[in-house]
Amino acid sequence: MRILITGVTGQVGSALIPRLSAFGTVIPADRRMIDLTRPGDIAARLQELAPDVIVNPAAYTAVDKAESDRETAFVVNEAAPRAIARWAADANVPLVHFSTDYVFDGSGTAPWKETDTPSPLSVYGASKLAGETAIREVGGPHLIARTSWVYAPGGANFFRTIMRLAREREELRIVADQHGAPTSAAIISDTIAAMFADPRGLSDVMARAGGLLHLTASGSTSWHGFATAIVDGLRSRGMILKADRITPIATSDYPVAAQRPLNSRLDIAKLSRVLKTSTPHWSNGLDATLDQALAEGA
Repeated sequence: MRILITGVTGQVGSALIPRLSAFGTVIPADRRMIDLTRPGDIAARLQELAPDVIVNPAAYTAVDKAESDRETAFVVNEAAPRAIARWAADANVPLVHFSTDYVFDGSGTAPWKETDTPSPLSVYGASKLAGETAIREVGGPHLIARTSWVYAPGGANFFRTIMRLAREREELRIVADQHGAPTSAAIISDTIAAMFADPRGLSDVMARAGGLLHLTASGSTSWHGFATAIVDGLRSRGMILKADRITPIATSDYPVAAQRPLNSRLDIAKLSRVLKTSTPHWSNGLDATLDQALAEGA
């Protein structure tokens, strides 16, 4: 089986490579191989590469920049997935595509279910929702996996930022009124690998999921709670840090270009029913990521 993975220099893409290598030959498609800003070229490239499965974590993820760069965000997050899905449908190739909690408006406190109506607040969220719609409209075999608050030992993410700031500053001021499930790239890639390993096959998983699943770690916290856990975890592992105060602030105290959902909790009950297992708690994912980051000399 030839498994094409996009976005292989990103957090999820790079984590998927070693996990999915157990199920076939991985085709690591970086931007030089498949450029999502050029959707008109995608079908020809896929025809050359001839994958049996496509896994697409690549996306335009610059949430604030998207507010002033709407055209590029929609090209990468809508037009490119549509082109991938159209080729995959014609070739009867299963497509696993990743989306986001940002498709919801963040109202209320209950975890969002797959059946809830999306209402994005930002250009980024709207572009990701448009990508979901495009894939469904094409109608080939697919699974859209919505995730949230993704981080990894490397790359540009909240986890890495807190590690750096905790060494540099005495006080960290962190938003405390946004809630979600910090989800490590390892948890995401392990869950996708479990779908490939399902004895009934990936296509059966897609059918049971009805084409859409929420995929996050279990549990939830705030960004402030996550930051506190990161700092506590670093100290418990012997790291000397400058930070001695982690001050909770409101979203309104930290203005950014794109509006964030206050409630990013995603209901993962359907995922548990489909796979007959639950994802690890976010704190367990953090422990594993801390160990890996420090082992790699972060």
